[in-house]
Amino acid sequence: MRLIPNPKQLKMGQGYCSCNGFELFVTKNFKDDTTNLVDYLSELFGDTKDSDNAVKIVAEYNPDLDIEEYKLSVEEKSITITSSTSAGFFYALQTLRQSMYKDESGEFQIPLMVVNDAPRFEWRGLHIDVCRHFFSIDFIKKQLDLMAMYKLNKFHWHLTEDQGWRIEIKKYPLLTSKSAWRTEKDGTQYGGFYTQEEIKEVVAYAGKLQIEVIPEIELPGHALAALASYPQYSCIGGPFEVIDVWGVTEDVYCAGKDDTFDFLNDIISEVCELFPSKYFHIGGDGCPKTRWHECPDCQNRMKTEGLADEKELQSWFIRQIEKTLIVNGKTLIGWDEILEGGLADSAIVMSWQGIEGGIQAVKQGNKAIMTPWANMYFDKRPYPEDTKVDLPILTWEDVYNYEPIPAGLSAEEAKLIMGAQANIWTEHIYTEEEFQYMLIPRIFPLAEILWTTPENKDIESFRWLLKRHMEYLIRRGYNFAHYREEILNK
Repeated sequence: MRLIPNPKQLKMGQGYCSCNGFELFVTKNFKDDTTNLVDYLSELFGDTKDSDNAVKIVAEYNPDLDIEEYKLSVEEKSITITSSTSAGFFYALQTLRQSMYKDESGEFQIPLMVVNDAPRFEWRGLHIDVCRHFFSIDFIKKQLDLMAMYKLNKFHWHLTEDQGWRIEIKKYPLLTSKSAWRTEKDGTQYGGFYTQEEIKEVVAYAGKLQIEVIPEIELPGHALAALASYPQYSCIGGPFEVIDVWGVTEDVYCAGKDDTFDFLNDIISEVCELFPSKYFHIGGDGCPKTRWHECPDCQNRMKTEGLADEKELQSWFIRQIEKTLIVNGKTLIGWDEILEGGLADSAIVMSWQGIEGGIQAVKQGNKAIMTPWANMYFDKRPYPEDTKVDLPILTWEDVYNYEPIPAGLSAEEAKLIMGAQANIWTEHIYTEEEFQYMLIPRIFPLAEILWTTPENKDIESFRWLLKRHMEYLIRRGYNFAHYREEILNK
């Protein structure tokens, strides 16, 4: 048997645990709520605890284990899971899920084994851009299910862009009635948004899967959709339209007007109430300084604050937002452009242009998440023979061979690398099937490099696993038709 991701220690026994249903026993000192775990066990085994052959599942509490660490022991008549939180218990269930199968009689067969396991990194992320092309709540949930199966735990939800605003803000209704829609080249209207109730639904769903949802509200750049409805917070006053082309626009939030920060603080406060995550992504990329250089209000701000140039103005802008986030109990995350002009004190850098931004951040004592374009951008072509879009190539082997901790860091600096994340931008992804085509099978090596220590990786045995796991996902309704011929028939 071979799991994705490969656990730290796995010792196989002789034989199987045969069962039909389960009965859960939770030790008294297990502090976490186990309601969701019972629901998940019912999904795995069926709600048949009165069966003559129900397996006894024991949840043991051990405070010495790390938050996501677990121990799993499968014996002929019982399964024991030891953890310090429901997260560890949940990941043990994912190991069971990949191991078990039904025989011809309809009983579950689980190989006897002992597993000691814990993740290598705390941040095991997937980013989804819903602004360039929009995806339904049901589809988002389906991707969360997939993340959970492979022990990914951070969902970075890219909710605002020049091409569309995707989250309801009650104080500013034009953001969804107008900014969520754009006119395509053929004259049709394209767009959509998530209501606050839908956002809460996704966050709650993710929580049951031990996945933290991190919102991204882009600022000070990539703001054209918002400015189309509220042009008074720009430097030139508009008018603006939500655009249907990709790239960077010169019109950004005005850094010189106090009203701009009132507007953004209102938005951030509403968003913070919807997302219990301690993290909040502010973007910080794609902010040309042309308008600021020409804007009297921005130039006056620079003079008043003693800022040398527009790069320092961007740093000042982000520090103002950081103050609002701190008041709301959040930690700021931004793309590596937030290093320009000086890094906010508590900010976490998401290093996308390469590894240099992450290195610079940790050498300054800040934390970093590695998501370099060369290795972690899943909107690249997955196969050389795929010529549908003229984009660079990123194979699953490229992902598997990526090492998130840059060479040359000290041991203390390496500890500030929180992990890594794959980003899926949707400029060239129009449908749900196309999205899954880009994600699968590259999600498998992503999971392995973030959970498994380098000494437990083996690319040749992993290559053999791909077919098995893709067949498994096809049975679960994941549609990535292109891969069936490319991989499954080899």
